[in-house]
Order: sequence, then structure tokens, then C-alpha cells
Amino acid sequence: MPPGVDPVDETFIDTSRASLRIFNVSHLGGPASGQLVFTPPPFEVTAGQIGEVFGLAYDDGVRDGVPSGVPNLYAAATSLHGVEIVTSDADSDGRPERQRRGAAGAVFMDGQFGTENGGGPGTIWKIDGITGAVSKFADIDTNSGPGIGNLAFDPTHRDFFASDLDTGLIQRIDIEGNPIDSFDHGIAGRPAHGLAPVADDGVPMDIQGAAFDAEDPATWGYTQDARRVWAVSYHGGRLYYSVGEKAEIWSVGIASDGSFAGDPRWELTVKADQDYAVTDIAFDNKGFMYLAQRGPIENRYDYSRFASSGKGELIRYWREDPDDPATESAWVEVPSEYAIGFPQGNRQSAGGVDLQYRYDAEGNLDTSVCTDTVVNTGDKLRDNPELAERLAAGGPLAVHGVQLTPSGLVKPANVPPFGSWFVDFDGYFEDPDVQGHVGDVRVWRPCEGRAGYYEEIPGGYLPPFYPPDFPPPGNLPPCVDVEDVHYYCTPRGLRAELTLHDHAGFGGDSIKAQSRTPGVGVTTPMSHVPGKPYTVDITGHDPGDTVNVGLCFYRKSDQDKGGYYPCCKMTLPLRTPAVDCEVPRRER
Repeated sequence: MPPGVDPVDETFIDTSRASLRIFNVSHLGGPASGQLVFTPPPFEVTAGQIGEVFGLAYDDGVRDGVPSGVPNLYAAATSLHGVEIVTSDADSDGRPERQRRGAAGAVFMDGQFGTENGGGPGTIWKIDGITGAVSKFADIDTNSGPGIGNLAFDPTHRDFFASDLDTGLIQRIDIEGNPIDSFDHGIAGRPAHGLAPVADDGVPMDIQGAAFDAEDPATWGYTQDARRVWAVSYHGGRLYYSVGEKAEIWSVGIASDGSFAGDPRWELTVKADQDYAVTDIAFDNKGFMYLAQRGPIENRYDYSRFASSGKGELIRYWREDPDDPATESAWVEVPSEYAIGFPQGNRQSAGGVDLQYRYDAEGNLDTSVCTDTVVNTGDKLRDNPELAERLAAGGPLAVHGVQLTPSGLVKPANVPPFGSWFVDFDGYFEDPDVQGHVGDVRVWRPCEGRAGYYEEIPGGYLPPFYPPDFPPPGNLPPCVDVEDVHYYCTPRGLRAELTLHDHAGFGGDSIKAQSRTPGVGVTTPMSHVPGKPYTVDITGHDPGDTVNVGLCFYRKSDQDKGGYYPCCKMTLPLRTPAVDCEVPRRER
């Protein structure tokens, strides 16, 4: 460089290097001992093709209506790995001029958003699982630069969901990449929990304006924190999503036609040491919800740090069973935590989490057990000077990539995490101090065979009707309709969650259930949380049978008075799924 020229000013994103890699982790080479696993050479997609990405999602692998077993991968543009801008070459050195502040004529640096393939900050890319071909799948063209928080796939309706960090909207996109509709948490969600609505301030990212500062995310045009949706995850007929830096987890129902059901509900406020955004949500088939924090966004001009790391947690929640009416949430108040990485505190989460099949004692994939391994991203995962001698036997220390941990090893177990395996993203181990260079992770896990523990399973129900002994007086319609039924396998067997509609205005808030099919047992909790489905557990039936369930729909306040009380009675014929929930596969 000529005298007085800062080399960092002449340093650019290498568009020939990978910003996304796919690894084969079927064989980890031996029992977990905190070691680095050397996987087969990965398939990769370059920054020139897709730019910087964070949110990831697989589809279901269905091609022309036929399951192929090979999914396509989708990746969303992001600003979580910094925002780099340039202006045209002014010194005739053949390179554009890198800028720290907004400037007239500024554009995004090559490799930021895959501009050579027509990409932008609202682009979702599709990587074909068979050919590896990369194409633009969808574009949220109102996104000015903040990018997309994360992606989720709804396998029931074959739709995608994308959280827009610019507007705060959750966009629904069909399998062909066409935007369908959107959900505005700030306006439609917050009031459901007694919070004032917050509309988007409409402030864009303006890289040509003087206010833009590449090192100050506050100038990047993110929507306000109170409506900023980060993670999205489809589970049990609802879309779960995270909001804000002091993360809250919310959900909204997905109707039978795939649209937003308009029933948002607050689930919980995350209990962690730091008020960090939850950038990824995953569910296993036991009903556990996994949340991955990512530290505050940074963008060091020398590319060394894109997020503050060392305090981000990976935590796990589960539902209270039975629900404790004394607590506001239906989830436990205090989550479990995983030890992530070897640095002091073991909190190296970089914001990505998913579930993998089980691994046997020798580190080989066991696909008979669906969600037994937690896979999460992190920085400096094997870096701890106090343990350096012991760690050296397991490979290099400067590992930025993923950690794989048996899901049962929550703290205080696995501290430090010698019960885990580690995979590095780029195979380069001379960068111990970088932070925020890795992002999200997705696992292709079709879970063939028996549906798992508390995993939604396909099923149907017949139109409800009054039994002969309870005819509707005066030919009136039933006092309650069943809008939808979702089935799950749980530790107790088959569970049906009923969404009821009190269209007659009966005012019921509780149900009792009894079996009207000989030999079949039906139970239901006496308590019910308003706005949530009613739970019915079914045992003793043959999978695929239609079970007649007698329902009594009543007001709890009437029951509390004692004596007789009004009760809307009906019989609901439930066509149970052809799945045996009562004998786990591993016991067969």
C-alpha cells in the first residue's frame, strides 16, 4: 500500500469464499470427548452467489408431488454479519472505495447481498438439494437493508415464514416463492397481552445519507425493538416467534387454510442473565423448546467482530404439567441451560440451534431416535487456556462452528462440555479472537417411521354432532363448534388438542370429557388457560380407530357454586391417527 493508506480500507468481502456450507455429520469418529470432528469436504455456496446469510430452512423434499428424500435448502439475506458499503473507484486502483459513513452514490459491497445474482437485503435464496443450483426464491422488496431475521417452513401447508427486520412483519410465502400475506406483531400481537400497539416508524436504512454509520447498528433502519421479530418456528399448528432484545416468545395460530389465525398469545419472557435477542427457536419431539441467544450486533471496521460473544445462552423450556394457575405462563419459570463452548461461563452461543437424531456410543448416527442431539452455533468453542493441555488432544482450539450435544446433558452436566463434539465452519484455526462470524444452523431430519414424543402427527376428525340422548332443543344448532384438532404423541400416549368456537355465546371456559367408546380411556385436565386449546388424552384404542368423546362444555364459575350447573353436551367423533404413541421405538 502507498504510505498513509490503511490496508483495512482496501479490504473487501472475498466473493469466492463460502458464506454457507453443508456438512455430512453421519459419523463423528468416536465417543464424545470435546474433540473437533473432521467431516467429509462440504458442499458450499459462495458470498458472490448469495451474499451474507443467516436464516435457514429446509423444505420437505417433495418434488412434483412425490417425496424424494432430498430437500431444498433456503437461506435469507442478513445484516447480522455486518453492513459494508462502497462508492465507485476514485483513485483508479481498480477497486471501489470503502466507506464507513453514508455517502452519495454508495452501494452495498459485492458479497454483501449477492447482488451479482440480483439479490438484495430482502432476498431468500433456494439451493436445490439434487443439483446444487442456486436461484432467487423470493424477495421482500420493502426491506431497505436490515435483512431477514429467520425462516421457518410449515410442512402442513407447504408455506414459508420470514421475519422482516426492517418492518417487523412476518411474511408468509408459498412454495413457489410468492408472498401471500403478513402478520404485524406490533399492531395485532401486542394488544393480546395488554400492551399498547406499536406501528413501524418507517425509517429505512439509507446508505447514501450522512446519518448512516457502518459501525453503528442504530443507524441501520431496524424497526423498533418492541415489534422487532427475530426467530420464527412452526410447531403444533402455531408459529412461534421471538420479539426484542429482552426476548419475549409469542405464538400465533395457523388456520386450516395456512393463513394467520389472528389469535396471538404471549408465551413467556426469556429468563437469562443477559437481555439478548433470541435469533433461533427449535422444538424436539418431547415438547421441549430450545432458544438460542445471539449477542448484540457489532460491525468492527476490520471485520473482526459482528456480534458480542461470550454471554449468549442456549436454554430449554418445557410446559408446566399440569399448568400452574399461579404463574402467568404455561411454560416453566426457570429454563435449563446448556454448556456451550469451553471458555469461562460456557456461554458461546452465536444464535443458531436445531435438533439432530441420536448418536450411538461410537458417534454414528442412529435415525431410530428422532431428536436426541442438540446442534448449536458458537464462537471460540474450544478456547480455554486453563484446559489447553487437555483440549489439545482433541484438535485446534480456535473453532468457530457448531457443537453437538446429547439433549439430556443440561447444566450442571457437561461442564465443561467434554461430552460434546465440535465441527469448524471453514477449517481455518488462526483466528481465535473473531466473534459473530458464524450464524444459523439447520439439520435435515425427516424422522421417518413412528412419530416421536410430543410431536405433531397427522390425523383427522369427523364433523361433530349431538348424540341421540342430547338432541338440540327446537332444532337449534350445537352450542359449540370444533374448529380444529391437532394430534400429538406424548409420554402419556395420544393427545388431541381441540380448538373450540363458542359461536352460540354460551360463555363456557372449561370442559370435561369421557369416552363413549367401550374399552377406551379419555381424560382431560380440569384447568384451562384462556385462548389455548383444550387437551384430551386418549388411551386403550387401536391406532386409526374413530373414538367417540363425550364433551361437557361449561363455565367454571357455575361449577364453583356447587350443585347442578349448565353444561353444553355433545359427542365428538375423533378419527385417531394410524400411529402407535404408547410404545417408543427404542423399546421395541
